[in-house]
Amino acid sequence: MSDSEPDEELLELLRQSLGLNGGDTPKVPDTKVLKDAEFVYDHSIDVALDTHGTKAAAATIWKLMQEKEYSFKTWSEHSLHPKSKDESTVNFIFLMDLLNFCFWSEQSDPTQRFAVEYQGRKYTGYWSLVAAIHRALEEDILITTPSSWAEETGYSDEVIRHVFRSATAEPIPLLDERIHCIREAGRVLASDFEGSILNMVEEANHSAAGLVNLLASHFPCFNDTANFESKSIHLLKRAQIFLADLWACFEGQGHGYFHDIDKITMFADYRIPQILYSLGCLRYSPSLESHIRTMREIESGRGWEVQLRGCSIWCVELIRREIVRQHPKTEVNAVLIDFFLYDTMKQKELEGAEMIPHHRTRSIWY
Repeated sequence: MSDSEPDEELLELLRQSLGLNGGDTPKVPDTKVLKDAEFVYDHSIDVALDTHGTKAAAATIWKLMQEKEYSFKTWSEHSLHPKSKDESTVNFIFLMDLLNFCFWSEQSDPTQRFAVEYQGRKYTGYWSLVAAIHRALEEDILITTPSSWAEETGYSDEVIRHVFRSATAEPIPLLDERIHCIREAGRVLASDFEGSILNMVEEANHSAAGLVNLLASHFPCFNDTANFESKSIHLLKRAQIFLADLWACFEGQGHGYFHDIDKITMFADYRIPQILYSLGCLRYSPSLESHIRTMREIESGRGWEVQLRGCSIWCVELIRREIVRQHPKTEVNAVLIDFFLYDTMKQKELEGAEMIPHHRTRSIWY
């Protein structure tokens, strides 16, 4: 925590001691992600933030976002993202982010990596997932309908495997785990939300943090936490990106309106740390850097991985604060910065301009 930031827990204790919190005052939801990320940063020994690099990156990011007129509307400009503003799109986005994890390949030859062929083109990475969902719907497989996820009455495992079939010999990573997530989501939605994703979204009452907490508390496969220095760390990547995608798709209106969208952090994955390092924001210990450069796997939940994710969240928050400090009238949040950095990193990958490989972790969390 910086010297200029108030300690919210101490403030809350002070309010209570002074009787300033009435019994009818509703508690404002908090995901704990940002506070936990700061804790990781404060206790990290293998990942460090470069202050000058972070400030320089903030200036560069803001300048490029202005030049490209980057906003939440950019999300819908991606050809595969859904365009309609209705319940079917809410369902599409939920399934998309339910399965939005672990697309990296062991194959060194890009032509041999898992890919989905759709409308005459092959898609890899995250876009392979989105393409597979579109392809299934065009084949009259109603894969975005929650009732189809039930183990007893929904689609069989064989049908789901067919939905995510590959155009190469390499299958989609963690397919069994993806099927498990689908089954779990079907059970939870049926038992807790009358089988409706929209019911769950509406229960959050337009609170971004509230919706994240609903996902994390009801769905084990969204409860993305880790232990670090004897503390439970909330990271919640896929829970946060679900509501962020809703916000962007619906342009902050209707099902995508959240009065506290600025409480959402960046989405701790393996791409954002990669570009933050490239921008000079993150620095690694020699042992960690060697591990990443030689493309050796890092186990999910271990210290290195938690430091990479937690410090990336805190770094993007500092970038956001620096942009706001330099440009007080600008409207920017961690969601937009994350979207922009992800798009930028994917472009660098296509151009072969990556300075360092992304870290490799097999996980359902990202």
